[in-house]
Amino acid sequence: MKYRTIFLSDIHLGTPGCQADLLLEFLRTHEADTYYLVGDIIDAWRIRRKGFLWPQAHNDVVQALLDKAHDGAAIILIPGNHDEFLRSYQGTHFGGIEVVHSADYISADGTRYLVTHGDQFDSVVMHAKWLAHLGDSAYEFMLWLNTRINRMRWLWGGQYWSLSKWAKYQVKQAVNFISEYESVLTAEARRGGYDGVICGHIHSAAVRDIDGVAYVNTGDWVESCTAVVELDNGSLELIDWEHTARRPRQSGRTLGTRPKDEQLGNV
Repeated sequence: MKYRTIFLSDIHLGTPGCQADLLLEFLRTHEADTYYLVGDIIDAWRIRRKGFLWPQAHNDVVQALLDKAHDGAAIILIPGNHDEFLRSYQGTHFGGIEVVHSADYISADGTRYLVTHGDQFDSVVMHAKWLAHLGDSAYEFMLWLNTRINRMRWLWGGQYWSLSKWAKYQVKQAVNFISEYESVLTAEARRGGYDGVICGHIHSAAVRDIDGVAYVNTGDWVESCTAVVELDNGSLELIDWEHTARRPRQSGRTLGTRPKDEQLGNV
């Protein structure tokens, strides 16, 4: 499956919650001319707090991206708050991967997007970093608990279920935060003269129009395993790889393709 561009964010390499095996399968079956890594690719917060965790699958993800760069793909890395140490390397190339603060992206149909991780628009991250670290620890515990819940569900024949995703949409404050974040990002894009914004940070994938501005959030590779791809005509589509990869293969369908009525959205 070949696309013009693939956008990925919030992989969180270096954490137990990183779904590296699913990402590797996605990278093997999806090719693009350009890849945007939209922040939090490496989780330096977790590494500093609990020590170095780097399974072979995490190394394989890095190698897969380097291989794509070696084969001619352009790869642009926009650091996030969890890998903010990379911001001091803006303008640098690592094995063909270019580090930039943000990007001005124009799709095939002429739509102009601001590409940014988005943490600079999160008041908690910017003004109360200690609270952001506390929330990150709570989130990590929820992922640990979620793994054990799903082991029990698997024994009972149940399907994968995300505790953190469920909690995010049950807590009113979390829903309000997501809505406010989306409004702030689209307002910033409008002020900059952009037609839309492509971001990550809040682990809540979306592709939709907000008051005439395209809001695109790539999601994450911890709980939802989503990516945004640009088709040849310039439209953007959200791929829910966790949903696709976990369901049984069906006769006549290539893993990773979605019937038209199952597409999550495009702009």
